[in-house]
Amino acid sequence: MNQDFPFLNDDPEELKELLQQFENLKSGQSHSFLDEDSFELIIDYYDEHDELPNAMQAAEMAIEQFPYSSTLLLKKANLLIESKKYQEAMALLEKASILDSTDINLYILQTDVYLAMNMHEKAAAILEEQINAFEGQDKTELLLELADVYDDCEEFEKVFDCLKLTLEYDPNNEEALHKICFWTEFTGRNEESIRLHTNIINEHPYNHLAWFNLGTAYQGLKLYEKAIDAYNYALVIDEKFEYAYRNIGDAYIRLRKYSEAIEILKKHLEIAKPEDVIYEAIGHCYERQRKYTQARYYYRKASHLSPSDDKLYYKIGVAYMTESNWENAIKSIMSAIKINKNCAEYLIALGQCYLELDKNKEGLIHLLAAVRLRPTSVNTWQEFIRGLYISGYYDEAIIQLDAAFEKLGHKPALSYYRAAVMFAQGKTKEGILQLENSLQHSPKHVKKLIELDPTLLQHPAVLELIARYKRTTRKKGKEKE
Repeated sequence: MNQDFPFLNDDPEELKELLQQFENLKSGQSHSFLDEDSFELIIDYYDEHDELPNAMQAAEMAIEQFPYSSTLLLKKANLLIESKKYQEAMALLEKASILDSTDINLYILQTDVYLAMNMHEKAAAILEEQINAFEGQDKTELLLELADVYDDCEEFEKVFDCLKLTLEYDPNNEEALHKICFWTEFTGRNEESIRLHTNIINEHPYNHLAWFNLGTAYQGLKLYEKAIDAYNYALVIDEKFEYAYRNIGDAYIRLRKYSEAIEILKKHLEIAKPEDVIYEAIGHCYERQRKYTQARYYYRKASHLSPSDDKLYYKIGVAYMTESNWENAIKSIMSAIKINKNCAEYLIALGQCYLELDKNKEGLIHLLAAVRLRPTSVNTWQEFIRGLYISGYYDEAIIQLDAAFEKLGHKPALSYYRAAVMFAQGKTKEGILQLENSLQHSPKHVKKLIELDPTLLQHPAVLELIARYKRTTRKKGKEKE
């Protein structure tokens, strides 16, 4: 309210006096005169303080005194809309339109009524008919209102079209610039956004939001270098434009330029409030650089800001696992599981840690729990059976392989695992037949066998069979050429 009537910031006593005069008028204690502007102030005060009955009473008394005031009729109509009395509101709006058809609030309120009544097409039609009748800020406001109506109608392409039209008319409108950034990504109309914002920049080269939107459009097309250039121009204009730092960081990560990403994200931390996502992104960059101590440091900083984010504790645990620090990895992964008990990925990691510590029973318990959580996942079965193999439970591994095949059907990795288990059981002939069958169906998955147990390559028959299929595959490849 004080933005509409700034003088009230300087003299709050004036409003106090007006409200007292109104109370006196209501009770019949005073015959003092309140002018139209005073009634408007009183109505707005009660409306903004959610005192709807007082606001409505003030509006009715004002209209009784000033029956030909379109502004007062619009204010009462707005109160009726808030009270969900849509038919009464529309009748007042029609009366107001006869008195003054040049007030854009008339059309915005009509739009509000139609939207409230789920008559979206009529709401859009009202604005579409009136836009060309207005100029300047009024035209811009109606265009933005129309964009919101299209959003309510779920006509998302029209939202983009409307915002584009708004910016062609009013290139520096911040609301439109902010909104079109989202809708460009949502609709995927990056090429149009590039043309639009390039035109804006040609006319208004110091429009930092236009440079930023140009960057996001390039980023949407995976043109990361061009995106970074655009964001940097935005930062030249506004060096504290924090979203530009974030997006540059993301672009560098996509380009796998982790040092550059770390540098720009740390600059973001200097100018903006610390955020968990920024710390997490820096941690990710350090992890990619194999600097696990620094990675954990930033993951921890992220977890301090977001202590209920289980993924952060898991990432700390994975960083420990990469350094074979199994005990600390277990502590971190357990913290993740306390927050989210139903994540098979966490249970698998925990099981792997226990297996590495030769605590096979604990490891298998967690791997089995992962299978129960995700019984249709090949990876969970693969890890569980790998655990049984490592632990020497070959008979149980065969039983679980049968269960997995029954649940999932034929899966190449598990077929190779069956061959490995047969070799471990001393069933060499069956193992060779199983391996040959696996090679016939999916030769490229033989790496699963080698990953499970590299020592199998020391078996002459296994080595000869794999070599033969590799020769056959190469020969077929040359024949196709």
